[in-house]
Amino acid sequence: MKSAVIVFPASNCDRDIAVALEQATGKKPAMVWHGETDLPDADFYALPGGFSYGDYLRAGAMAAKSPILRAVIDKAKSGAPLIGVCNGFQILCETGLLPGVLLRNANLNFVCRTVTLKVENTQSMFTSGYSKGDYVNFPVAHHDGNYFADDETLDRLEGEGRVSLRYVDNPNGSARNIAGLISDGGNVMGLMPHPERVISPLLGGADGAAFFKNIVEAVS
Repeated sequence: MKSAVIVFPASNCDRDIAVALEQATGKKPAMVWHGETDLPDADFYALPGGFSYGDYLRAGAMAAKSPILRAVIDKAKSGAPLIGVCNGFQILCETGLLPGVLLRNANLNFVCRTVTLKVENTQSMFTSGYSKGDYVNFPVAHHDGNYFADDETLDRLEGEGRVSLRYVDNPNGSARNIAGLISDGGNVMGLMPHPERVISPLLGGADGAAFFKNIVEAVS
């Protein structure tokens, strides 16, 4: 499986997710600079965490206007698998590939700790290896992770089964404890927690390794 990671100024998790993808696929992903306009042919694309453009204006707002995002959006709309982690989730919302917005954490503090997540949807390629109700532990590290959407949108997301992961102990005030969403087409996922940071017991846990293995098995 070939993969590609988009790299923005001030990304700080691009290499982390590249290591996770190489471990899961056996191949180094292509690293694509934000100023490029063309994407390499790949089976899977990733928007990493970090603080793209220093989080000026709004987290992810400037990255959403990067030249490469036109190609990323086209790929996603054509059905290519795409994941956005943390800042990547913020970018997905800013582009409209996922609904809603990520606001400042409810307590206005930066949150950095491991959280427990409940798997809500197993019908997507990202969570198909889990059973509904499974629990996983991923770290979070964000100041703007408070997911918000209006009640009509939230009801639609719930009704369509698009809430993929939910916080057990909500660290940021996200509406309905939402930690991860999938698109209406099922090929795009955004999540605030970082599975790429727990891919080995040496890193404090391996729940993230299983997450990426699920993706590889579903995409391959």
